[in-house]
Amino acid sequence: MAKLVIVESPSKINSVKKYLGSGYNVMASKGHIRDLPKSKLGVDIQNNFKLQYINMPDKKDVIKSLKDAAAESEQVLLATDPDREGEAISWHLAHILGLDLNEENRICFNEISESGVKAGIKNPHKIDIDLVDAQQARRVIDRIVGYKLSPFLWRKVKSGLSAGRVQTVALRLIVDREREVLAFKSEEYWTVEAKLLSSRKTFTAKLYGNANGEKLPVISEEKAANDIVAAIADAEFRVSDIKKGTRNKHPSPPFTTSTLQQEASRKLGFTGQRTMRIAQQLYEGIDIAGYGTTGLITYMRTDSLRISEEARTAANNFIMGKYGEKYLPSKPRYFKSKSSAQDAHEAIRPTNVDFEPEKIKASLTAEQYKLYKLIWERFLASLMAACVQNTVSTDIIAGDYMFKASGYSVKFDGFTVLYEEGKDEESADSVTIPDTLKIGDVLKLKSLVPNQHFTQPPARYTEPTLIKALDENGIGRPSTYAPILTNILQRNYIEREKKTLKPTQLGMVVSDLMIEYFKQIFEVKFTAGLETKLDKIGNGDLDWIDTVNDFYKDFDALYKKAEESLDGKRVKVPTVETDVVCEKCGRKMVVKSGRFGKFLACPGYPECKNTKPMPEDEVKQ
Repeated sequence: MAKLVIVESPSKINSVKKYLGSGYNVMASKGHIRDLPKSKLGVDIQNNFKLQYINMPDKKDVIKSLKDAAAESEQVLLATDPDREGEAISWHLAHILGLDLNEENRICFNEISESGVKAGIKNPHKIDIDLVDAQQARRVIDRIVGYKLSPFLWRKVKSGLSAGRVQTVALRLIVDREREVLAFKSEEYWTVEAKLLSSRKTFTAKLYGNANGEKLPVISEEKAANDIVAAIADAEFRVSDIKKGTRNKHPSPPFTTSTLQQEASRKLGFTGQRTMRIAQQLYEGIDIAGYGTTGLITYMRTDSLRISEEARTAANNFIMGKYGEKYLPSKPRYFKSKSSAQDAHEAIRPTNVDFEPEKIKASLTAEQYKLYKLIWERFLASLMAACVQNTVSTDIIAGDYMFKASGYSVKFDGFTVLYEEGKDEESADSVTIPDTLKIGDVLKLKSLVPNQHFTQPPARYTEPTLIKALDENGIGRPSTYAPILTNILQRNYIEREKKTLKPTQLGMVVSDLMIEYFKQIFEVKFTAGLETKLDKIGNGDLDWIDTVNDFYKDFDALYKKAEESLDGKRVKVPTVETDVVCEKCGRKMVVKSGRFGKFLACPGYPECKNTKPMPEDEVKQ
């Protein structure tokens, strides 16, 4: 009799089978097989929050096949994904298949490679009930929030809306930032730039302060800038000081779930959802010509920066062979994970560094190749020597004023020969200063220009900066960021404006309503604190029922107060009026949103039901 190994995804079956051999039968649960009913809350609040699980109707055939196979197997091994959700799926499988929870029948694959699969098989353990309890606590809390507040929004605003424990906090961040943008008052300021010539090379220096090196106050009007230009237009520009040095630029750590989504958005233009879908494919296995189905990366849901010593050694040997010893740091580089990180898995890395992206490109789709290349290069670069830069800064006196210029050149490229991290905002340009420059040199003035500027409002969130904010504030888990963003976009709470995320009128109304009546529940710190409590449940340090009960008591009191305050009332969503006149009744048409995007509608509904597409110039904005 063969042993039955149950994984989550059917696409893993061939990869795992290849490494285990003929003594094993591999099947897939295709995700969850039991869940709470869709038609009701499914949580008995009066009976210690007992969950009323049912077998999922669309998994009837899967469950029968697994039961039949389990009955004919020597042993059943549960190899669902190695995280909180995967642990819960294994627990549900054990219940349905009648497995003993005291038996060591749970195995985990951190990577779908020969070493990863064999290591998992060699180290079976009991299902981690603490992790299961953490998943159940999260499920109950999210269920209560969703099932209570979504109907509340239907009654008080409009049908089809939803609220979520983490989703609403993410929306709040975007709304709060928009309010900062709207309240911002731009202020004028001026700078003065001198274009200077030395040894036939031109460079730019910026006005800094007075001749004694004291920084000037902000120049707020054109006249003051012009007065300075007039005062030094005929002055001698002389180098008063030069400072030279070196600095090391160190590589970024290998990817976590959060940083992978951020970087894939910056460099590849991928949404978080698209990144996670492709990463799942790379983890589960790709048919590589000459090698068969092979998992190319480690598990992609992780916030740890740990790297196995085996992987480190393989990477060091690759770097040494391809780039030479000088591209390895003098001491091995270790990255420290943040204190809240779950350290069960490594950082996201290639399972085999010898699978260079170019070598296996023909076996990958275009998007798989791009993401794999990003992961492969980031991992290798993280273990390479720092980039060494020569720095130079110079002070230049002109009359009663001092100008400054600074720049750098690369002395040793180090890890940048392979990879550099993308940036959310462009940094100030570095100036190339002539090597021959020395103290006392008199420079030729080519031009002296005053430049007008205006202070800019805080930047709206983009997908990568929102993910970064959620991650840094401990809101939700990195694996939930992509579905959260997708949900608030689909609900029309936010919209994309070029690359930025902007709340709609509906989104602002929903956020304001939730914060007015449920402020405590949707505070950033409260949400992060709840995430910490879930982690403590998973570590066996907190009781899940007590944690849920504490949450529910506070939530229920707020809910009752909100219902009482808004009894018989509805909150109106402001409409955006346009200059387009309804040809049927003469009213000015308003902007509405539907499942296919924005359109124009007559505000006279239901008397006048006229609608029309948005004008082309509006759609393009």
